Amino acid sequence: MIESQDYAGVTQIRMSREFDGKPVYWVAAYLVDGLLIDTGCSHTARELCGFLEGKGVRQVINTHYHEDHVGANHDIISRYGVEVYAHPDSIPRIAQGFDLYPYQEIAWGYPKPTTPLPIPAVVRTPRHAFRVIDTPGHCQGHIALMDESLGWCFTGDLFARTQPKFIRPEENIAIIMDSMRSILAVSDSPSLVLFTAVGKVVEDGRQALRDCLDYLTGLASRVKALHQSGCGPEEIVTKLFGGEHPFAQLTNGQFSTLNLVRS
Repeated sequence: MIESQDYAGVTQIRMSREFDGKPVYWVAAYLVDGLLIDTGCSHTARELCGFLEGKGVRQVINTHYHEDHVGANHDIISRYGVEVYAHPDSIPRIAQGFDLYPYQEIAWGYPKPTTPLPIPAVVRTPRHAFRVIDTPGHCQGHIALMDESLGWCFTGDLFARTQPKFIRPEENIAIIMDSMRSILAVSDSPSLVLFTAVGKVVEDGRQALRDCLDYLTGLASRVKALHQSGCGPEEIVTKLFGGEHPFAQLTNGQFSTLNLVRS
């Protein structure tokens, strides 16, 4: 299942595996001036390749190595003969293949291994120069792309919502917050538009990042206070969130509020 919409010269491509006519989980790629940012999951790889026909794709960037961002790499390389680029820390993970949990296999599937090239410091297209910003925290080797003149930022999975309630166990909230601050510090443009991998285009990205940072700072203070009073992580989840998020059961505990509290 694929949906697309245009934003001022950027084509957002939302993709999801389909069951009974309904999407399982949306992920988004972006096509701008011949540059494709992320390739979605393997379940939608053939659809994405068909969608890109005649659209002048000249290069591909993976914001990070997760299976829902690199799933069509192989098909796009084979069909269009373009180069794929990624952060050096992501390249071996994309090249070596994947071990997935059942929920990942169902929602996104196994990408065919590919070997991207190291991404340069600036990614250039005929009309844009995108600065590559290291934004770890969600995972190692995560990057964002910024057109500083326009205030456009393609964030990958760095930002999804202003008040996250669950994360993966390998995510590090302190590092994520530092990465968000890095984005805020890069552009002098009065506007900052976030093109997120969850399929949202956030018009007031500067305020959204500040709101998220404020939320996480406040949450960290409350978690620390409860911990110092003798509460364990599970008790803190109950006190602050009313219990565990349903995603924890669906994902074998991979996406959980407990992970957020521990981080």
